[in-house]
Amino acid sequence: MIVEQRTYTLYPATVAEYLRRYQEEGLEIQRPILGTMVGYFYTEIGALNQIVHMWAYDDLADRDRRRTQLKSNPGWINYSASVRQYLMNQENKILIPAPFSPYATSAP
Repeated sequence: MIVEQRTYTLYPATVAEYLRRYQEEGLEIQRPILGTMVGYFYTEIGALNQIVHMWAYDDLADRDRRRTQLKSNPGWINYSASVRQYLMNQENKILIPAPFSPYATSAP
């Protein structure tokens, strides 16, 4: 299993609006397609105005299949276009669990 970590840096003073829009619109589209959300966070100390969310997948092929399905969803296309105005930067990482991690032996 793998975990994808996505970090979005937003323009100042837009975190609350981005989170509101995601909770009201984006989450209901994304969750059934992507599956296992590991967590969804925002920063208060350190680098500010960041949203960090993580999703667990069986492997890269599972991630690719799910992300392709999400990108072709009309609701997601409209939603993501509407929140793009808040995004300044995006960074994605694929995390591999260490052998002793709780995620090392569990499937999403």
